[in-house]
Amino acid sequence: MKMSAAQIELTLKQFQAQAIPSEHPVIRELQRLFGEHTYFLDSEGLSIVETVNEERNGDARAVVVKLANWGDGPQRNLLTHAPEVTELVIDLETDLRH
Repeated sequence: MKMSAAQIELTLKQFQAQAIPSEHPVIRELQRLFGEHTYFLDSEGLSIVETVNEERNGDARAVVVKLANWGDGPQRNLLTHAPEVTELVIDLETDLRH
């Protein structure tokens, strides 16, 4: 899922990661490999966020999906793998004023 700036902000309040800017040179290769998404890097590797069909009180929710883990070394090499849905659920409807 390609996220809006507000959705990215909400996600980063709930998931300790960094969003890769859409103008970063690596985005073209990531899109070739995984499709049109907003990509996140954290201490474990590369992830995306995908919406889930379930709704809680009408709120939009999403899950973090891991696409690659860091290889050996100081977080330089990402080793891709089959997408792994995590248990981390992101609430995309949280009021930003709180």
